[in-house]
Amino acid sequence: MNAPEFALSMVDTQSKVDGRRLPIQRVGVKDVRYPLQLRVGRELQTTTAKWNLDVALSADQKGTHMSRLLQWLDASRNIAFDVAELRAQLIGMLDALHASEGRIEASFTFFVRKRAPVSGVESLLDIQARWQVHRHAGITTSWTEVVVPVKSLCPCSKEISNYGAHNQRSHITICVEHDEPIEWHEMVRFAEECASSEIWPLLKRADEKWVTERAYERPKFVEDLVRDVALLLNADRRVLRYSIDVENFESIHNHSAFARIERM
Repeated sequence: MNAPEFALSMVDTQSKVDGRRLPIQRVGVKDVRYPLQLRVGRELQTTTAKWNLDVALSADQKGTHMSRLLQWLDASRNIAFDVAELRAQLIGMLDALHASEGRIEASFTFFVRKRAPVSGVESLLDIQARWQVHRHAGITTSWTEVVVPVKSLCPCSKEISNYGAHNQRSHITICVEHDEPIEWHEMVRFAEECASSEIWPLLKRADEKWVTERAYERPKFVEDLVRDVALLLNADRRVLRYSIDVENFESIHNHSAFARIERM
């Protein structure tokens, strides 16, 4: 018996009918590390993503075909992804599993090239990001998330101190639902424009002076940061729903301060 004949003779257990009559909303694979190509501005960057892939399973179907999820992922490894392409590929994944609902999640790192504010030296800043595309009841939704590191300086500390003010590195996490393209650098700028100062991987002494003084001139509480980002998102017609999380890694405490705003 050759291989194709042997395969045809094997029992397809997943396709059997299940008598418990309970649908499953999400079933699939998670934390699969696989390459991802994505467009960042005019560049094509290759990174490693952690993928979660799942579909909805009807009440009468015993199991889904997990291997087809990995086959879809491998077939997609050379595609240059943006949100529009990910939405299109979700439909292909669902078709391969004979499913009407499901989702793709990918968490990864991309890089933005930055020029220092005074010296102009260039370096790459790493940004943590996540995509989620979900199809439910015939509607596809797309979410893009970035975690942007910035600098914040405490207004209270500045006000009460004879000299100096405590400051810290902060993370601004922006997660937006959008049906029109938003470039990666735009997502990053939503956060950086609202910070006491943005940050750079590579700085010369003149740059360090600029960053220190810039932050001192723009003190922000964690509440200020999250509200200022929300105002920018509210003014952008491409943004449908969003959540914003800000965490300040406090320099004078052994805990963080945080704030969150949602528009859902």
